[in-house]
Amino acid sequence: MRPLTDCRPKPMLPVAGEPLAAHTAHAAVAAGATRLVLVVGYEAAAVREHFGDEFAGVPVTYAVQERQRGTADAVRAAADQLNNEPFVVLNGDALYDHASLTTLYDTGPAVGSFRVENPSAYGVLHLADDSDESHDDAADSGGETAAGGLPRVTGVTEKPADPPSNLVNIGAYVFPAAAREWLDVGESERGEAELTDVLAHACDMMTVRAVSFERWLDVGRPWELLVANEWQLADLERQIDGDVHVDAELRGNVVVETGAHVDSGVVVEGPVLIRADAEIGPNAYIRGATLIGSDVRVGHAVEVKNSVLMQGATVGHLSYVGDSVLGRNVNFGAGTTVANLRHDGKDVQTIVKGESVSTARRKYGVVCGDGVKTGIQTSLNAGVVLKTDQTTLPGERVLTNK
Repeated sequence: MRPLTDCRPKPMLPVAGEPLAAHTAHAAVAAGATRLVLVVGYEAAAVREHFGDEFAGVPVTYAVQERQRGTADAVRAAADQLNNEPFVVLNGDALYDHASLTTLYDTGPAVGSFRVENPSAYGVLHLADDSDESHDDAADSGGETAAGGLPRVTGVTEKPADPPSNLVNIGAYVFPAAAREWLDVGESERGEAELTDVLAHACDMMTVRAVSFERWLDVGRPWELLVANEWQLADLERQIDGDVHVDAELRGNVVVETGAHVDSGVVVEGPVLIRADAEIGPNAYIRGATLIGSDVRVGHAVEVKNSVLMQGATVGHLSYVGDSVLGRNVNFGAGTTVANLRHDGKDVQTIVKGESVSTARRKYGVVCGDGVKTGIQTSLNAGVVLKTDQTTLPGERVLTNK
């Protein structure tokens, strides 16, 4: 996720007006959580500031993981705050559909599961012989097998070269109270204490069920932040509380928060969320699943399509931004243009950890860390990543990462 996480933890990246982790917390409470324990470490102050000591009507406490040594270690940091009752563990950087999460809460001990095209990139679940044949029916019926039960899990293999199935572990668990005593696991090959080892122990001790999720998204890379916003913005309901000029046109599900200003000649096609104190136009065009953060400035004759503009970002006049993520306080000089489509129509490639990878998106623009500034008439190629506080010269063409 870098450079977007240079100054904030990944679960605090914005999704439809709230941090990513807040959507997970809302889903947890809707499913039946009576309190929340948030495990924090990197940039913990941002998490504490947002969630406080109560969130969505339930109390919130915090556990500090001093060093990020794995998922079991994270839960171990919170062990003293877990009462003598079953508990749920959810990844803070994932989205779960509410109905399936409710089923998980009602089922425990259980693990959330999902079918993917590339299981080798995940932890693949093993099912008991008596449940293998019925699980395809389970996926079509909300998780129940033909026999009326849920498939039984016998173990999990991390990122297998030859996966036994395409059913993967999605990082959602219901553990019994006794699992607090199972957290002192050894280090894996990655040098981490893995929660999957705790899951394996639970499978040895008792019946653990696999709950098939209807929808799930692991938000681990910048383009998945776009997917997360597309998912959550789809549920917007039209609400206009800000100042909208009589000559502006708002189409569909558009939210304009208090203090935002939409000038004359602006056209907005929902789902679009325009947050407090943002200024749009005149004569701007906002479309697609777009999040306009607070204090954002979108100037004259600018088009923004299917993008995330974080707090304080500015896109100067006569610019185009498509399928892109702009960090806080980014400033695009006038005439800055983002490419978001390859001439050959193939999926856009980008660089992640020094390697070129596919985004699996036919349209994908750029990612800018906080404080990026472009000179006027800058051209940015599809898939380009600009580091935090990076600058460009007037008229510069950026064809690869800077």
